[in-house]
Amino acid sequence: MAAVAGPAAVTLAALALAACGSSGDSGGTEAQAADQIAVAASDDTCDVATSELEAGVHQFTVTNSGSKVTEFYVYADGDRVMGEVENIAPGVARDLRLELPAGEYETACKPGMVGDGIRAVLTVTGEAPSLSEDETLAQASADYQRYVQSQTGALLERTTAFTDAVQAGDIEGAKALFPVARTYWERIEPVAESFGDLDPLIDGREGDQAEGEDFTGFHRIEQALWETGDVSDMGPYADQLLANVQEIVTLADEVQLDPLQLANGAKALLDEIATGKITGEEDRYSHTDLWDFRANLEGSEAAVQALRPYLEANDPELVAEIDERFAAAEAELEQYRSGDGWVSYDQLTQDQLRGLSDTITALTESVSQVASVVAGK
Repeated sequence: MAAVAGPAAVTLAALALAACGSSGDSGGTEAQAADQIAVAASDDTCDVATSELEAGVHQFTVTNSGSKVTEFYVYADGDRVMGEVENIAPGVARDLRLELPAGEYETACKPGMVGDGIRAVLTVTGEAPSLSEDETLAQASADYQRYVQSQTGALLERTTAFTDAVQAGDIEGAKALFPVARTYWERIEPVAESFGDLDPLIDGREGDQAEGEDFTGFHRIEQALWETGDVSDMGPYADQLLANVQEIVTLADEVQLDPLQLANGAKALLDEIATGKITGEEDRYSHTDLWDFRANLEGSEAAVQALRPYLEANDPELVAEIDERFAAAEAELEQYRSGDGWVSYDQLTQDQLRGLSDTITALTESVSQVASVVAGK
């Protein structure tokens, strides 16, 4: 749902989107998918090839013929996100592989990545064996849930400290705590984003809001801290941020991602790096993007590690390749460590940013194959 700012960001975003945005980027081939559902997206349409499906694994191929970057979602009751694919640039097709049990869902395209989107009902009927019936995959979901729970407590603790500093008018203290609190958020973003209404309130950037919606959350306060250095009117925003984080922590502690959601989440975190962190768009006021970069990388690796026993049994060569590419990305990033944190994004040269982008592109290509291995097709 991120907007892209500035010419340099546009250039790097285009590189990143080209790298992660080609058809087939969730891994596998057309013949391997249980079936493919074409989604024709434009600036004012979202035509899904079917409104009825049999229960099981399905691959949606979303083609954006519009002029705006778009997103595609499949929602369950209460706008619970079953799966999503973001940052689909004009002229680009991207894939989303999902396991859908019987139920009523909604599909949605979001041209411009704002608002509730263009929605349609999707009905899934029948029965199919669940991927989680595999004992190793079930264990992967349970292991990742424990990882999420290990992060949510710190997220709440650090966000509380951050909002307390804002309420006290402690500008330098709040600035220091801002990237630390966000680290725990960025590590578990696939889970946090599954609660559709809360994510944009907590992590939306200026310009992400639909008409009439307020700009809130971490980035609203970031803007005040770094642009004006005046947080005298940020009290309500700090209260709202903490309340929303408390709610999402409660929800996240209870949810368990299915194996395909876990695989998709590992890749989504790398997409987040490519489209939001390497571009400098995410933390456009503080330039603390490398903190988020590192957290997304750690979160993606945690998801892959949870699936590792299954992947080693079914595609050990892919596991070796993923290990090598995670190590390469971490080594590239490590050059920019500064004390307990990272150098400011605006101190990086275009060549340095390209080096970071290249390692993430290579890693994404490998991690994008995890979903097809998990789906067994």
